[in-house]
Amino acid sequence: MKVLSHRGYWKAVREKNSITAFARSLELEFGLETDIRDCAGQLVISHDLPLGDEARLDPIIRMFHNREVPLALNIKADGLAIPLKNALGRCNVRDWFAFDMSIPDMRNYLNEQLPVFVRASDVEQDPPWLEEAAGIWFDSFGADNYDTRRIAEFLGNGRRVCVVSPELHNWPHEPLWMKLKSLARHPALLLCTDYPEDARRFFHAEQP
Repeated sequence: MKVLSHRGYWKAVREKNSITAFARSLELEFGLETDIRDCAGQLVISHDLPLGDEARLDPIIRMFHNREVPLALNIKADGLAIPLKNALGRCNVRDWFAFDMSIPDMRNYLNEQLPVFVRASDVEQDPPWLEEAAGIWFDSFGADNYDTRRIAEFLGNGRRVCVVSPELHNWPHEPLWMKLKSLARHPALLLCTDYPEDARRFFHAEQP
């Protein structure tokens, strides 16, 4: 399993999606999930509507040059496929994917042969363009609705799967982590979490 820090490895809420949180995540060799929008013709890091003072994407991409950890880009606005392709083309980012764009806009990413993770959840049973996707972003709209058998099935079919850890929705994460323990050695499994160090200790501990 590879662990991704959600909006960087932040220690205080104000650090979410900050250069400090991104640098901390990479220093500890965690992957990274962050949010992408556009503002005044630039790709910026922002979960909410941009105000104009957000960090630009380009410096974050440069931080990933020649690194082996995954970069997950949560697409918050339509029409970013070409600018994103150009931005990633300027730097050798070895493992990245985009996800959560609108379904019509997803077609643009696939047409440009960009790596896309499609959404699957308890209410999204048949992800669009699954066969063309680079992987699955696995989420749940209920605290107890994570279908780990489905995760195992995706992995068994040779798909990469990034699981959204429940604390991102303000639910307890321990029950799901226990269920995922048996899958933790699978190289195609990823976990996006607010607790990356806890996840590393929990999942990478030696099995009895």
